[in-house]
Amino acid sequence: MDEAENRLMDKTDEGLRVGADGVCRCWWCGDAPDYQHYHDTEWGRPEGRDDRLFEKLVLEGFQAGLSWITVLRKRERFRRAFAGFDWQVMARFDEADVARLLADPGLIRHRGKIEAAINNARRMEDLLAETGSFARFVWQFEPVPERRPERVTYDAVKAGPPPREARAMAKALRARGWRFVGPVTVYSLFQAEGLVNDHLPGCPRRAEVAADRAAFTRPV
Repeated sequence: MDEAENRLMDKTDEGLRVGADGVCRCWWCGDAPDYQHYHDTEWGRPEGRDDRLFEKLVLEGFQAGLSWITVLRKRERFRRAFAGFDWQVMARFDEADVARLLADPGLIRHRGKIEAAINNARRMEDLLAETGSFARFVWQFEPVPERRPERVTYDAVKAGPPPREARAMAKALRARGWRFVGPVTVYSLFQAEGLVNDHLPGCPRRAEVAADRAAFTRPV
């Protein structure tokens, strides 16, 4: 979670928040309908597709220093601008494409993040040649239950240090030349794509995500 999300008020001590629609949720999605929909239908659901995991990791890199809702509301524009996050196409982007992306007012126009996304598409090709599956690579870092907290708390989700598995994956990616993939970014991927269930106790989605994770077939 980022600082803008942490500043949302009117939460209980447990980190829950009853929205204007009367539904209790994790505090960070506030009352924005699109954010609530993301919380209810996407966040924490386990994902095993290479393309979706790659897209989310790239978008998490763009989030660095910003609120996720900023990226969420630009996601469709990002998809169009980055060829649907097809890494094979992105890997061929050149300086003209960088200029095009920097000139697009619908994007986050940060040269370092744009160049990192293109670099990571090229590194994605290398990683797939090495491992055969990005999903398999990512899911090998799923935190083991024994090292997960017995109870997920607001304080832990808000500001807890990334677990060793997130630090290990970030280190493995950086060793392969990936950029903007620090431990916080990687752990945000874990939270969003179901490698952990960080919906808080009392949030109705926690049980749903737990059931989805139990039924999910890990890539091998």
